[in-house]
Amino acid sequence: MSSTSASPQNGNSNVEAYTPPKVWEWDGDTFWMNRPTAGPRFERDLPRGQHALQLYSLGTPNGQKVTILLEELLASGYKEAEYDAHLIKIMNEDQFSSGFVQVNPNSKIPALLDYSGNNDAPTRLFESASIMLHLAEKFDNAFLPAANRTEVLNWLFWQVGSAPYVGGGFGHFYAYAKDKMKYPIDRFTMETKRQLDVLNRQLSNQHYIVGDEYTIADMAIFPWYGGLVMGESYGDAATFLNVEQEYPHVIAWAKRIAERPAVIRGRLVNKVWGEEPHLPERHSAADIDQALQPATATSNLDR
Repeated sequence: MSSTSASPQNGNSNVEAYTPPKVWEWDGDTFWMNRPTAGPRFERDLPRGQHALQLYSLGTPNGQKVTILLEELLASGYKEAEYDAHLIKIMNEDQFSSGFVQVNPNSKIPALLDYSGNNDAPTRLFESASIMLHLAEKFDNAFLPAANRTEVLNWLFWQVGSAPYVGGGFGHFYAYAKDKMKYPIDRFTMETKRQLDVLNRQLSNQHYIVGDEYTIADMAIFPWYGGLVMGESYGDAATFLNVEQEYPHVIAWAKRIAERPAVIRGRLVNKVWGEEPHLPERHSAADIDQALQPATATSNLDR
């Protein structure tokens, strides 16, 4: 049986200490939609569009990584990179449908089915880095230069391993947790700032993460860390983290990436919150063109 008492914990005298039980048991609290078990919670097939690439996602940083790459591939002339992007509403628990779990047993977005060459037995892909690597290799190693392949992969997997401390750690305790606690906020703020310093040093003498060539490493890192330093994540976190004073190279890099037309398009796909425009689903380039049209018209009127 667990117990709590008011005692100092890691220098935090106002935090109640928690004594874990010998064996943890779930008390039924779902922590939003989370449970300690995997597998489908209800039966529902996934929709399928007309293209070989079927993406099931949401416009979070992890979702944006893949749609940015797909739009960059299309902008580079790879017509076979056309895709359908179906919306997975994670707050509605769409990721726990039987159809989604069949593609990703871990019930996380994004997930991709690649029907290229085999209409009856598509290749399933889950985990954003796996999807990105598959797509880059599929299309002539686009944005994955042979001379720097290993270094690009170093940074691709750095992002995968590092970002959970930013989102699930810092973002959760700083912005989302009902009760603000000094110890976890300090712990994950320190780690987030350390990671930003890693990037700032890497970008101090070069335009992109791996030298002066734009790669899938940039596409993977940008939605998480670019959004953070540009003030788009976790409320006023950019101010709290003092990004303008301490991470100028990351900010310059982020602005450089954000201006790319394919990045603008990719960040719009499966977007259902925040500032307009929104685009819940994407089934052709025309969907993005139409969504961007009002913003373009407004911009022209302001000139």
